[in-house]
Amino acid sequence: MSQIQLTHLQKQFGDTPVLSDVNLTIEKGEFCVFIGPSGCGKSTLLRIIAGLDDPSAGEIQIGGRVVNDLPPAKRDVAMVFQSYALYPHMTVYENMAFGLKHLGLPKDEIGQRVQAAASALHLDPMLERKPGALSGGQRQRVAIGRAIVRKPKVFLFDEPLSNLDASLRVKTRVELARLHRELQSSTSMIYVTHDQVEAMTLADKIVLLRPLAGQNGVTSIAQVGDPLTLYHHPANQFVAGFIGSPGMNFIPGSVTEAAPHQVKVKVNAGMTPLVAGVHGSGLATGARVTLGIRPEHVVTGHGDLTGEVVHIERLGEHAFLHLDTPLLDQPLVVKVDHHGPSLGSRVPFALPAAALHLFHADGTAVPRLQ
Repeated sequence: MSQIQLTHLQKQFGDTPVLSDVNLTIEKGEFCVFIGPSGCGKSTLLRIIAGLDDPSAGEIQIGGRVVNDLPPAKRDVAMVFQSYALYPHMTVYENMAFGLKHLGLPKDEIGQRVQAAASALHLDPMLERKPGALSGGQRQRVAIGRAIVRKPKVFLFDEPLSNLDASLRVKTRVELARLHRELQSSTSMIYVTHDQVEAMTLADKIVLLRPLAGQNGVTSIAQVGDPLTLYHHPANQFVAGFIGSPGMNFIPGSVTEAAPHQVKVKVNAGMTPLVAGVHGSGLATGARVTLGIRPEHVVTGHGDLTGEVVHIERLGEHAFLHLDTPLLDQPLVVKVDHHGPSLGSRVPFALPAAALHLFHADGTAVPRLQ
């Protein structure tokens, strides 16, 4: 069993809180990704699970056993860092076997484990090479293989792809996903990244952490869920703004009418209120709220609203328009296909009720209808 349970975990460096009231369960076989902005404590949380840092308070269980007082070597975890940390004078085989030799395992068993890991990672032809003869992606696979041969209960990855170029990141990401499928019956994986593509494509479960600077009494975890839940049903404005690239557009306003299945929001004097398809029961008329809509959900080509194209980001098959509109003091970002409008043109658009999110003044989300 490799379930991981964190209960009321806290971490402070001096008087500075880094992690607050972290409560989390990671089930056996899950691929769990920690993500968040710089300073949110995601790498610190990983190091606490590994035993490289001590929590200031709270409990850590791995496989049903409290491990707070156990050193890293006794926790049955294996960690892969951003830097590969391979021994340059050793071959790939020797690097992968090094830890097993120090555990005193028989030579035959070491050979079987290394060969099995090399086969899973397509490293068979490279076992006699030294790290200097490998590409960055191959070195990272060796580092992963060195962790696999230990047969841990939990794999811990600390931004393992950040040193690779874009094409190698894609290839190695696919390899990690395949590896997880092969190993998930026996191990869990926890992966720290700042890359949303990695989080969305690899994770069974995403844990989005927020920085604590200037905030009192809040938990470090902003939301836990599968990738599409965080994307389509963010728990609060922080999650909505962080998940997605470009981020969600936010439009401040006030409630003019609230009903069980829709809310009308005034965003600008003289404009017709916008309608959001959310559960509006309990919202008071006049309450300050914030509407949200993702760039790909803005409908262009028709509608009662118009905006001037002030900037275009062309990305090949699609583009992002930045529209100057009466809705906002800053441009509204809209996703269009590559045949989109030109700079300086005026674009009609609509904000569909079903695509709009709504947030209370404190940032918590009003539940959506779908």
